Amino acid sequence: MRWNGKTGWALFLIACGVLILLGKLGLFGSLAGFLFPIAFLALGYVGIKNGRKFVGGLFVVIGLFALLAKLSGLIAFVLAAGLIVYGVSQLKSGKTYS
Repeated sequence: MRWNGKTGWALFLIACGVLILLGKLGLFGSLAGFLFPIAFLALGYVGIKNGRKFVGGLFVVIGLFALLAKLSGLIAFVLAAGLIVYGVSQLKSGKTYS
C-alpha cells in the first residue's frame, strides 16, 4: 500500500465508520459522540493551514460549539465543585463580605 493523501483520508474514514458502528452497538458510545466535533475542529485547522481562512474558521467555530455542548455536563460539574471549594475556604478563613 502506497501512502499518500488519499490513503490517509481513506484510513480516517474507515476509523470514523468503525467508531460509529461501535457506538451504535453500545461500545465506545461516548467516544463516537465526540467524533464529529473533533472532526470539525480538525477540518477547520486543515482549512486554515491551506489558506481557506473563512471556511476553516467556520468549521472551527462549529466544532468548538459542538464540543462545548458535549462537555457541558463536565463543565457544570467542575464549576459546582469549584464553588463548593471556594465557599468552604471562605468559611474557614472567617472572611465575610457583608
